Amino acid sequence: MGIGKLIEEVAGAVAAEDAVDAVDPNAGFLTKAAAAVAGFEGVNKLTDVLKEKEQEPGAENSGDQNG
Repeated sequence: MGIGKLIEEVAGAVAAEDAVDAVDPNAGFLTKAAAAVAGFEGVNKLTDVLKEKEQEPGAENSGDQNG
C-alpha cells in the first residue's frame, strides 16, 4: 500500500463523515463510523473501476464518433 492510496482512503473517509455532519449534525458515533468506513471502501471501489477503464483497449475511442 502506497502513501498515495492511503491518502485517497483517508480523504474518502473524512469526506463521508463531513457529509453525515452536513445532513445530520446530531449524528451519533456509530453513524459517523459507518460513513467513514463506507467512504474508505467507496474510494477503493472507485479506484478499481477507474483502473479497469484505463486498461480497456480502445477506451479513448468509445465516445461519440460524429465529432
